Amino acid sequence: MIRVALPFHLRNLAHVGTEVEIDVEGPVTQRSVLDALEAKYPMLRGTIRDHVTQQRRPFLRFFACQEDLSLESPDVPLPEAVASAAEPYLIIGAIAGG
Repeated sequence: MIRVALPFHLRNLAHVGTEVEIDVEGPVTQRSVLDALEAKYPMLRGTIRDHVTQQRRPFLRFFACQEDLSLESPDVPLPEAVASAAEPYLIIGAIAGG
C-alpha cells in the first residue's frame, strides 16, 4: 500500500480526503504510483500527467521524504519510506505569480 497526498483541487475532483491509499504492483516508482492512482480514480487521468506524453503537468510538483522529485525520471524507485507507507507521496499544486 502507498499513501498519496493530493492537492485540494484533485481531492475535490476525485471526491476523496487529503490522502488516498493505493496498491502498487512491482517496483514503486513515480510512474507506477501515478498509473495505480489513475486506475483507481479515472477522473484524475490527464490532470496530473498529459494524456499523450505522460509528462507532469506544469503546475504540479512531486515530493517524497522532503525531496522534490518533480524533475526526476519517472522510473527511478521511490524512497523506502514511501514504499512502506511510512511517508506519503505528495502531489503539490505549484504557486505561480509575483
